[in-house]
Amino acid sequence: MPSRSRFNLIDIPYLHFPNPVSFNRSECARNPVRLFAMLTNQRSGSGWFETLLNSHMNVSSHGEIFSVPERRVNVSTIVKTLDKIYNLDWLNSASKNECSAAIGLKWMLNQGLMEHPKEIVEYFNCRGVSVIFLFRRNLLRRMVSTLANSYDRYAKLLNGTHKSHVHSAEEADTLSKYKPTINSTSLLADLKDMERKAATALEYFNTTRHMILYYEDLIRNRT
Repeated sequence: MPSRSRFNLIDIPYLHFPNPVSFNRSECARNPVRLFAMLTNQRSGSGWFETLLNSHMNVSSHGEIFSVPERRVNVSTIVKTLDKIYNLDWLNSASKNECSAAIGLKWMLNQGLMEHPKEIVEYFNCRGVSVIFLFRRNLLRRMVSTLANSYDRYAKLLNGTHKSHVHSAEEADTLSKYKPTINSTSLLADLKDMERKAATALEYFNTTRHMILYYEDLIRNRT
């Protein structure tokens, strides 16, 4: 059983020993837990990346928790939600056993994150939350994916159901048959707006412990 004395001093602020109220960590109580938040945009590969994270038996990423507006009404509700997640008391399909080694969520930039950057940065730094930025290098492909996904919400091309993420080559082939129309007049402005929003997020959260990942790089090298 690992003890706190075995860890490097530099890691101590980012190692946590939660005491959840919903269950007893029992023999895993002395196992440290790292906290993280994936900050990203829709159609940036976050679904695939989160599935990869959750494939580890001791990692739990709880998805788009703040897609529910009531959880991001103000800073207080955001902090209350984050506290529940990082205390291991957020129970859903991503929850693992009491020996979780890393716990986090997927947070879209347009889900209250950019409205309260100062308070959220303070929370992350105080709680020792590590930030993972996940972006796409090819913004045009992201735009096409966004348009296609929006179309499928109504067209429901897969046997009358809408799926934001495909799970087979057949499903991908079916959805790829739709060719969205791009407004060439506003294309450059739209792409620059995407770049600006990502740059703003990096500026807001640059004082956190963070890393920047790109979807295209991950799928080329999964090691």
